[in-house]
Amino acid sequence: MSVTELYSKYTRVWIPDPEDVWKAAEIIRDYKEGDSILHLKLEDESTLEYAVGSKDKPLPFLRNPDILVGENDLTALSYLHEPAVLHNLKVRFLESNHIYTYCGIVLVAINPYDQLQIYGEEVINAYSGQNMGDMDPHIFAVAEEAYKQMARDEKNQSIIVSGESGAGKTVSAKYAMRFFASVGGSASETNVEEKVLASSPIMEAIGNAKTTRNDNSSRFGKYIQIGFDRRYHIIGANMRTYLLEKSRVVFQAEEERNYHIFYQLCASSSLQEFKDLTLTSAEDFTYTSLGENIFIEGVNDAEDLVKTREALTMLGVKDAHQMSIFKIIASILHLGNVGIVSERDGESCHINRDDTHLQHFCRLLGIEQEQMEHWLCRRKLVTTSETYVKNMQHAQAVNARDALAKHIYAHLFDWIVDHVNKALHTTSKQHSFIGVLDIYGFETFEINSFEQFCINYANEKLQQQFNSHVFKLEQEEYMKEQIPWTLIDYYDNQPCIDLIEAKLGILDLLDEECKVPKGTDLNWAQKLYSKHSVSEHFEKPRMSNSSFIVVHFADKVEYQSDGFLEKNRDTVYEEQINILKASQSQLVADLFQGGKEVAVPPSSGKASRVNVRPAKPLPKGHNRDHRKTVGTQFRNSLHLLMETLNATTPHYVRCIKPNDFKEAFIFDAKRAVQQLRACGVLETIRISAAGYPSRWTYPDFYSRYRVLMTKKEMTIADKKLVCKNLLETLVKDPDKFQFGKTKIFFRAGQVAYLEKLRADKFRYACIKIQKTVRGWLQRIRYRKIRKTTITLQRYGRGYLARRYAERLRLTRAALICQKRYRMVQVRREYLKTRRAVVTIQAFARGMFIRRIYQEFMLHHKAMIIQKAVRGWLVRKKYRRARYAAIVIQCFYRRVRAKRQLKQLKIEARSAQHLKNLNVGMENKIVQLQKKMDNKTNEYKTQNQQLLVVNTSLGSEVDKLQKELQTLRQQGPGTQVVSLQDELERLRAELQEAHAQRKLMELEFSNEKHDLEKRVEELEKEISLLKKDKEEMNRRIQTSAPVKGGDASQKESRIQAELDEERQRYQNLLKEFSRLEQRYENLQDEIKFQPGHRRNPSNQSSLGSDSNFPSISMSEVGDTDDTIQQVEEMGIEKAAMDLSVFLKLQKRVRELEQERKKLQTHLEKVEDLNKLKGNETRSSTSEEDINADLAYNSLKRQELETENKKLKNDLNELRKAVANKASDNSSSNELQDSYSVLLNQLKEANDELEVRKEEVLVLKTQIVNTTRQQENTIHINSNDVSEKTNNKKPVNAVDTVESKNRAQDWGYLNEDGELGLAYQGLKQVARLLEDQLKTQSRQHNDELEALHTQIELMRCDLEKKQEMLNNFSTLSPEALVEFSIEQELKRLTNDNLDLKEIKEKLEKNERKLKKQLAIYMKKVKEFEVTQASRSRPELHRQVTVQRKDKDFEGMLEYYKEDEALLVKSLVTDMKPNAVSATVPCLPAYILFMCIRHADYINDDQKVHSLLTSTINAIKKVLKKNSEDFETTSFWLANTSRLLHCLKQYSGEEAFMTQNSGKQNEHCLKNFDLAEYRQVVSDLSIQIYQQLVRVAEAIMQPMIVSAMLESESIPSLAGMKPMGYRNRSSSFDCEDGGPAGYTLQALKRQLGQFHTTMADHGMDPEICQQVIRQLFYSINAVSLNNLLLRKDACSWSTGMQLRYNISQLEEWLREKNLHQGGSITTVEPLIQAAQLLQMKKKTSQDAEAICSLCSTLSLQQIVKILNLYTPLNEFEERVTVSFIRDIQNRLQDRIENNQLLVDTKHTFPVLFPYTPSALSLETVHIPASLNLDFLTRV
Repeated sequence: MSVTELYSKYTRVWIPDPEDVWKAAEIIRDYKEGDSILHLKLEDESTLEYAVGSKDKPLPFLRNPDILVGENDLTALSYLHEPAVLHNLKVRFLESNHIYTYCGIVLVAINPYDQLQIYGEEVINAYSGQNMGDMDPHIFAVAEEAYKQMARDEKNQSIIVSGESGAGKTVSAKYAMRFFASVGGSASETNVEEKVLASSPIMEAIGNAKTTRNDNSSRFGKYIQIGFDRRYHIIGANMRTYLLEKSRVVFQAEEERNYHIFYQLCASSSLQEFKDLTLTSAEDFTYTSLGENIFIEGVNDAEDLVKTREALTMLGVKDAHQMSIFKIIASILHLGNVGIVSERDGESCHINRDDTHLQHFCRLLGIEQEQMEHWLCRRKLVTTSETYVKNMQHAQAVNARDALAKHIYAHLFDWIVDHVNKALHTTSKQHSFIGVLDIYGFETFEINSFEQFCINYANEKLQQQFNSHVFKLEQEEYMKEQIPWTLIDYYDNQPCIDLIEAKLGILDLLDEECKVPKGTDLNWAQKLYSKHSVSEHFEKPRMSNSSFIVVHFADKVEYQSDGFLEKNRDTVYEEQINILKASQSQLVADLFQGGKEVAVPPSSGKASRVNVRPAKPLPKGHNRDHRKTVGTQFRNSLHLLMETLNATTPHYVRCIKPNDFKEAFIFDAKRAVQQLRACGVLETIRISAAGYPSRWTYPDFYSRYRVLMTKKEMTIADKKLVCKNLLETLVKDPDKFQFGKTKIFFRAGQVAYLEKLRADKFRYACIKIQKTVRGWLQRIRYRKIRKTTITLQRYGRGYLARRYAERLRLTRAALICQKRYRMVQVRREYLKTRRAVVTIQAFARGMFIRRIYQEFMLHHKAMIIQKAVRGWLVRKKYRRARYAAIVIQCFYRRVRAKRQLKQLKIEARSAQHLKNLNVGMENKIVQLQKKMDNKTNEYKTQNQQLLVVNTSLGSEVDKLQKELQTLRQQGPGTQVVSLQDELERLRAELQEAHAQRKLMELEFSNEKHDLEKRVEELEKEISLLKKDKEEMNRRIQTSAPVKGGDASQKESRIQAELDEERQRYQNLLKEFSRLEQRYENLQDEIKFQPGHRRNPSNQSSLGSDSNFPSISMSEVGDTDDTIQQVEEMGIEKAAMDLSVFLKLQKRVRELEQERKKLQTHLEKVEDLNKLKGNETRSSTSEEDINADLAYNSLKRQELETENKKLKNDLNELRKAVANKASDNSSSNELQDSYSVLLNQLKEANDELEVRKEEVLVLKTQIVNTTRQQENTIHINSNDVSEKTNNKKPVNAVDTVESKNRAQDWGYLNEDGELGLAYQGLKQVARLLEDQLKTQSRQHNDELEALHTQIELMRCDLEKKQEMLNNFSTLSPEALVEFSIEQELKRLTNDNLDLKEIKEKLEKNERKLKKQLAIYMKKVKEFEVTQASRSRPELHRQVTVQRKDKDFEGMLEYYKEDEALLVKSLVTDMKPNAVSATVPCLPAYILFMCIRHADYINDDQKVHSLLTSTINAIKKVLKKNSEDFETTSFWLANTSRLLHCLKQYSGEEAFMTQNSGKQNEHCLKNFDLAEYRQVVSDLSIQIYQQLVRVAEAIMQPMIVSAMLESESIPSLAGMKPMGYRNRSSSFDCEDGGPAGYTLQALKRQLGQFHTTMADHGMDPEICQQVIRQLFYSINAVSLNNLLLRKDACSWSTGMQLRYNISQLEEWLREKNLHQGGSITTVEPLIQAAQLLQMKKKTSQDAEAICSLCSTLSLQQIVKILNLYTPLNEFEERVTVSFIRDIQNRLQDRIENNQLLVDTKHTFPVLFPYTPSALSLETVHIPASLNLDFLTRV
């Protein structure tokens, strides 16, 4: 392409400008070769004649097309030169506020001088795992690339951050390390990453200072190596430092400060711990007041000191060491204020004795004041023959003092760095590392000294390494693509480096001059002139003999030689160092030990700190090493750094300072260009431009430039061949492009040429379209004009003809006018008359018709009235007749009824009727008689037994009488008296027992009466409450329409609050699980340490796995179950199970509270009984009272003497025998005897209970029978008295009826048997009624106990939540300390409780041993009597009735099989093993086992099974933490187990949807509400893990499927030009991460849904999982859209809308569209619509503001800034339009966060879903190997 074609009219160029560096212009006249003038037009419309042609005036640089402006990679620009780079950076920085831009492998970072919200945790998550070219430029992208290459290539990496002071190097390095800390966090919870980040404030305090260019300038270079293990987790770090600016300690320029630590100490001098430092304001000290401004705007030095001390503490620096450090720093300030007074002769000086600063200096350092005072003014000279002391002049003493201050600070700096490295050091083996180099950039000032020389020398070395690396990458790219390449000529600065470091170079000559006794800076300069004057990189200034100029790669720098020798020597006198070595302060003495102080090296020169290989330390020689100068040491450390960098893969970050005023988003082009030249960015551009800078993949090139192809070429299937043919046709020079394997490489400017051809093609097509359209419009216009003209002509000619005809007509009319006039008048009159007649006729005819119609209507209405009246009369007549008939029928039926009633009364008094009534009673009487016969027989047998006993007793009495006689003979007086006393005592006790019995009967009757009254009152109150409820419901229904809106708002607000509370609780649960995991990790770490520790295998408590303590499920009782558990587990195992002691403690507290409440309740009842004792009794009959008293007295006697004693004794016996059997488990005979004995005890217990019930009934009947016989005598007399006393008519009727009843009773009860039977049935009914009342009373008591337990649980839960809140606010270290303190307190309390339990166990053991022998004897006697006795018939009947229950739906297992059960159902369970059975089968089996444990009332078994199950599920989920199928399987089973616990809990709220059979299967003994909460928490944790696993699987698919895949083929060629993915670190082959499509994402979602549905998961939970996944799709897609400029285009918006519609269709297919999933992607929908909307006018801005309601202002502005036109015909979004949007939305209250939080999780709900499956129908497959389970 010729110059003429390039520099044609309308071409835009860049011309130099003294102010803006480069200025844009446009060519207004074609340029021809040989022209000396180029005619230009500037942006202000002024013209310019630009001279060209000579070497000094070449043709101006060409501008890139507007479509390339704002490119995120500078090497992708078509024209690569300085003005294009500068303009692109300026546009991105000012218009889009993008501070990061790629330049090949270099990241250019411009300091915004503002806080940007682009470094949050969500941004780190967005860049983590992404390829470098897929996202917008960012420091996190470079860090991720380094981390990824380290993991892929297993090679160490380095990130080199350089730039001027104030360019943001330290901040960039800090964010890079923060990224590594977040992505590669330590796996061992040692918080290494926090320590790495904590080193930053320390190094900033001691190594950063305020300069004229930067308020926080790093005055040293550092290289931090972050070590990683084989799993690429951070395990440690190491830091090297280079060239600390020690001169700043004693000197600062104007408006500059010393190091921050000095001002921080002075600002905190008022603190009590710093009183000993005797510091005041920084203005009072010389070393901190030289800059004349001790403050920095916006910086609080006192607060910064707090952060520094916290960082030191985190790194393990003890408080004592911290105070020692602060003392040394304060002593330096005091040393600067030491006054040195010159003597009169000027050859010597002295220090005043009373100099307070010298005293403070010596006191703080712990040294002798006299010696320091002496040697500050003198020095020792050593010769071969003698040693003598020489006084120093004032200037020499001041220099020595300043040198000592610098020396102390340098050593302290080194000590702190060493200590930081020790804190970051790890003993683990380091697999690889990533180094972050934060080093100074190229510097040039008005006065440049030794520091600037070293800095620029280091930059020369780094630039050389940078150039070679860039060239190497270019070479590798060409070889990879297999294209021919030629050697690229790039700038090699090796001659400049040789000038500095080669033999007899600048540094060698400087060291040589330092060795000369009287060497001076001037002599050194003269040697440089004579030696290097012929070098191209060395120049001598014209006007100076003490300066020299070095031509660096960036610029020429003039150095003043003054001070070079002194700074290179860095001399400190040995006598002063010896005084410091003898310091009383250990830290001060340690700083100067080792003989390193004769010639002190700088901070950067310490080999032990530079060398990261501790296995090879430098030798500790005394002479050679420590005579090295600063320059030599710096050169050695720099060589070591270069070796390290060359052994790693480097990544470059170049920081640019936009202006010198530190103002936000102000771009100074001059300063930027200067830094771009200095940092090597332009050299990168030059190297890239020298080769093939523009690179296109074949598909991208085909899509972009297919408009230049012919139809024939587009039919070819091979796109690569098509591209080759096209380029060979368009570009004639074959050297301008090369074809690689996957890319096409172009020379600089060729892409712009192709863009020009493409634009010309479009322009030609547009012109052709315009030509055709304009011709079509003109033809239409011509036809319209022609048609209009013809029409006008026609109308004109017609008008003329009509006017002529009118004239002829008028003429003819004038002739006949008179003739026609009279005729007209007559006709008018005629017509008028005719019109009047017609009108009259019309009105008349209408009137007649209306009259006829009205008459018709009257007749019609009269007929209707007649019809209604006649019907009413007929109906009235019918009703009257029907009423009369009914009255007659009623009277007639009444008469017949009276007759029939009279007849029935007569028959009722007859015997035949009574016989008919008692036909059904005969069978009952026969049965009762049979029972009575059996009882009499039994009574006889008992009498016989009593006779036998009496005989035996008689024989014993005879024996006793005989013994009595013998005793009387031996001693008649004493024994008789004792026996009589014993008899009297027994009689008194018997009377007292009778009195107590009567008193208890009286109290019981009173209490029963009060309780009945209380029940009646409660029933009344319930009825009133029901009425109030109905009334309130009616009011609510009436007021609902009025308050519907308010109610809905209130409901939505309450729902939102509920969701927030639920989310907060689930977040706390999630945090608890994280802390629990951390606790387990800490346990693993300390498991080999000595001392007390817990064995995880013995932990069976649920308390270790949930927030809720495990308490006993029995509602009443004492700690016997816990004691039994301790006995079974043993003392050692029980001591390690914390749940046992927690249960004991809580149970004791609850029992104590319950005892207090019962005591108070009993006192209240006694008081009420005393008050009501004098009131009237209830009007119950004497028979009922006597019957109740008889029954209750018998019941009390039996229950108190037998049930309470024998049953408890038998239980204790069972426990004792069980313990004894377990202790001797090795003996089979003992086991057999134990089982037989246990079965016999059970049978005996059942027999006793049956016999007690029978005896109670019989005794009650006997007592009531005797009383009935006594009361029958008084029946007639009572009836007579009632008849005489009652005088009212109603009472008279009652008297007659009672008389009749008495007569009937006498008639029926002639023989007495039927009456007795009837009374017996009546007493049985009363017994049943009393039992029901007792059960209701027990139910009320249980209900009160449950309420009390709920309150206790609520209080406990609140305490737990408060503890969790406190945990969340504490720091990790404080949390660990607090946990340890709590653990110590708890263990102390547990030890005390253990001692109490041990004492109780010992007492129980002694008691049980005594009782065991007694009960064994009783059992044997009982077996003998049982064998000798025959069971009566009644016992068999009762036994059958007791077993008449349905026990189906339960599974029984032995305690020793519990581990096997859990292993089979949980640990070894595979989801596909039960895929063909009932969904959630393990949950049903577990619940059936729980039901059986509940049935046998074994709370320990319930607790153990649930605890083991939950722990096993957690272990399985932890083992399969990345398996979606396993997690889904256990989420379904856990939720089903939760539903079963609710469904069969017995609570009415959960029983409404149960069948009758299911209600029978409810739990009987235990309330598992606490375990329901534990299972619910476990379900939440599993749900969170499920979502986490699903999101991890979907994460790589989302961006590719939603933003990159071409679901709409027609949009393939509509991508923005130039914004293609950069070549990332990974090569994406087909089917790789870049191959994911929307169909793949839908298939993955479908797979998730199918898996959850197959496992039987509730549909509501499935909807919540899908909703969370859709939120993840929205968050990841929107975050990538906000971070990718190439994605913000119209085509992407269209693609997004299509993809979202496909996802909506998928939701409808799966019937999931009602779950709120689509609302989560609403921000993404609005972002897609925003990309497609117009963005020009104010109406467009208003539409955007109203549409984008869910997007934040920051997100809208970001998308508008990133919006990229598809081609040059589309305009960019203007800055004014964006400002308009900001002004319109500035009042919107929203979150100021740019990116969406990808870690946000919606609160999960587990709605109650009962199962329709009956438990007895559950089938257990044989494949599960659960043969040990028995179906009950």
